[in-house]
Amino acid sequence: MEFRLLGSVEVSSGGSVVGIGGAKPRTLLVSLLVDHGRVVPANRLLDALWGEHPPGRARSILQTYVSSLRQVTNRTGGRAAITTRSPGYVLDIPDGALDRDVFERLVTEGRQAAGSGRHAEAAELFRRGLALWRGPALGGVESELLVGEAARLDEMRLAALEERIGSELALSRLAEVVAELTDLVSRHPFRERMRGHLMTALCGLGRQSDALAVYRVGRARLTEELGIEPGPELRAIHARILRGGTSGALPARPSAADRAPGGPRPEPAGEGRPPAPAQLPPAPADFVGRDAELGALVTALTRPDRTTAVPVQVIVGRGGIGKSALAAHVAHRVVADHPDGQLYADLSGLGPVPAEPYAVLGRFLRALDGTTTVLPETTEERAERFRTLVAGRRLLIMLDDARDERQVRPLLPGAASCAVVVTSRRHLAGLAGCAGTELGPLGDTDASALLADMIGAERAAAEPDAARRVVTLCGGLPLAIRVAGARLASRRRWPVALLAGRLADEELRLDELSAGDQDVRSCLARSYDLLDPPARAALRLVGLLGLSDFPSWVLAAALDVTPAEAEQVAERLVDALLVDPIGVDDFGQIRYGTDDLVRLFGRDRGRAEDAERAVRRAAARVAATWYALRAAVEAGGPARSGALPVADSVLDRIGVHPRAWLGAEHAALSTVLRLAVAPGNDEAVVARPAESRLPGDATFASPTTGPRRVRGTRRVAPPTGRSDGPRTVGSMA
Repeated sequence: MEFRLLGSVEVSSGGSVVGIGGAKPRTLLVSLLVDHGRVVPANRLLDALWGEHPPGRARSILQTYVSSLRQVTNRTGGRAAITTRSPGYVLDIPDGALDRDVFERLVTEGRQAAGSGRHAEAAELFRRGLALWRGPALGGVESELLVGEAARLDEMRLAALEERIGSELALSRLAEVVAELTDLVSRHPFRERMRGHLMTALCGLGRQSDALAVYRVGRARLTEELGIEPGPELRAIHARILRGGTSGALPARPSAADRAPGGPRPEPAGEGRPPAPAQLPPAPADFVGRDAELGALVTALTRPDRTTAVPVQVIVGRGGIGKSALAAHVAHRVVADHPDGQLYADLSGLGPVPAEPYAVLGRFLRALDGTTTVLPETTEERAERFRTLVAGRRLLIMLDDARDERQVRPLLPGAASCAVVVTSRRHLAGLAGCAGTELGPLGDTDASALLADMIGAERAAAEPDAARRVVTLCGGLPLAIRVAGARLASRRRWPVALLAGRLADEELRLDELSAGDQDVRSCLARSYDLLDPPARAALRLVGLLGLSDFPSWVLAAALDVTPAEAEQVAERLVDALLVDPIGVDDFGQIRYGTDDLVRLFGRDRGRAEDAERAVRRAAARVAATWYALRAAVEAGGPARSGALPVADSVLDRIGVHPRAWLGAEHAALSTVLRLAVAPGNDEAVVARPAESRLPGDATFASPTTGPRRVRGTRRVAPPTGRSDGPRTVGSMA
């Protein structure tokens, strides 16, 4: 049995295509095939099949699809099998049964052959791999979760095609590839390597004017449509054609040196080593504060006693917190300690197209060795060449906006003489030996100083209360303060109090914090877009339910999941630096918090993405659990908690100090309780009087608002699977 992903998704047995059902079973099969031999969690399969909107019986339907696919794999006589293994399923298939695996193996062998100068063998291996393709990868499968894999495979196909043609050119098969290249360049006008191959072939056939015309057309399209110039490799081919005539662009036959494991070696530079790279972005002129972090980072990057370990400092913080500003400031402070140069790369980790290590290494290699015209073919070879070039040099490398460890690891030098500064919105715990510096909001003094720098000290001093109010409403977030300052600086006639008043309106705050290409909402959206669907839903509910300080059981009830699942979701929000772990309170509950800007962003996304009825049901579940907890505390007894989302030890502590617990939770739950009893929520709530002897039942005490009487009660359906009976919730005056 063969499984095919390189084109429309198919399964064949004995030369005949085997039916695998409709779009959903096909998507399930692909999800298992791309990670065959490894457990694929059931939650990931649900996301692949239905995205953010699974049906109510999604898990049962998933089991049905798995059963139908097992009937397909059973035809292999046990050589392919889907096994249930916590927390999901694993598909085991024989070696060579998946066309993707065969393709990747042939491409790897082709690259090895080309690297050793065996171009005829390489061309044949690439040709065999490309022959497996029948159309765009994963054809007929529509799943956002699989888009990345399809794009990766399609890119591998084009890269293999370019490498096959490169081997053909090395064999001087020029006439054979010109027509093919002409068609490829017309269909992929921005792939510079293909254009370079066409220029090389045309020049080798004595058609220099045509080759130069191909360059002119490509350069025009790049500058007019993308606003960029051709890359150095294409420019180098163009220059060689102008200098060398017919053979100026042809690749040289590989020498013994070219066959070294590190890939092609550049010829010795005629004028010595190129100037030391100085790529650091400018240090921000309005940088304030961060004295402790600044001092610690400078010390770590200039420590004289390091011998073998490369100092890697990772600056972590949420979007807009000032990571890049601090990194640039630190880097400029230590330039004198790294006289051999400074390399910089914006990794665009949260952008739509994160930078690939392959491309970044290419830029680094050109900066370090100006004679390089032919770069190693693979990321691994480029990383090896990079480490060779930086060995013994005192270089500083700044990697901005890293997405994850996979993106950073190939860019790290191997020499302790170098130093690395990385910024990221995630803790890169997988980088061995790295040290982390997590940034929080600016303190009041530094935040006020930043605003004063932007609007003028006299203007800030003229309205000190309004200025303090602005930085408070910006939550100490440097980006928000800079946006507020930019708006005031461009509106000299505005009193500072006017902007403070606008920011005080929660409905307008995020709209007001936007100036030019600086926008707080967009900054937070980049972190939000990287979350998985459950974490996104949690952040939206945090905003919609007004949760700025809450225990983990509130999230469990709101999402209608188990306490363990709720804590996992909360921890993913913590990892994304959108929620803060406050700690464990006096009752043994894990508590989380959000600042106002994140909470308002979550509310806005919730209003755009969630149905009002679903939000009210979530509020009703929280309210029902709240009263179930109250009843459990009142009832006492060792087995009272049952399916409640807290441990008995927590209930015991609440029982000792119930009024303190009520006061602590009231502020977090006031918005939830209002939503639970709001008009129109009758599906989840029905009227019913209630009685309770638990202290605090008659009133909700709040340190800021005073007592609020319970005017009536409604009966709330309990969260799914947590209780047998309804709970009672009071409506507040």
